[in-house]
Amino acid sequence: MDSAELAGRLRGAGVPEAFYEIAGVHDVPVQLDAYYFLRREAGAWTVGLRQRSQDSDIRRFGTEAEACEYLYDTLVRVSSRPSGAAEPLEELLADADEIQRQAWADFHRHRGTADDA
Repeated sequence: MDSAELAGRLRGAGVPEAFYEIAGVHDVPVQLDAYYFLRREAGAWTVGLRQRSQDSDIRRFGTEAEACEYLYDTLVRVSSRPSGAAEPLEELLADADEIQRQAWADFHRHRGTADDA
């Protein structure tokens, strides 16, 4: 499997596109606090995790196919975990204005209560 095939297989498996970046093939559409990446660096293929604007290499591979298989297995496993009450990213983004309005309303309501006490 190569990087382009990996991107297609991840989409087919229902892995959210915000969970990964594949250099030259797939950019993260909405940058979360953390996502996985696949890059070719110094003659090797690196799978890593970007968290809070810091890159951490997880594993390095001699071939693109090995790195792609590893990242595919990792992302399918991570994305299939039950998320409890968390909403899918697309739903949260669709409701962003309402979430922000409600947050301000809650802030002002609680602030008024704290000021009165």
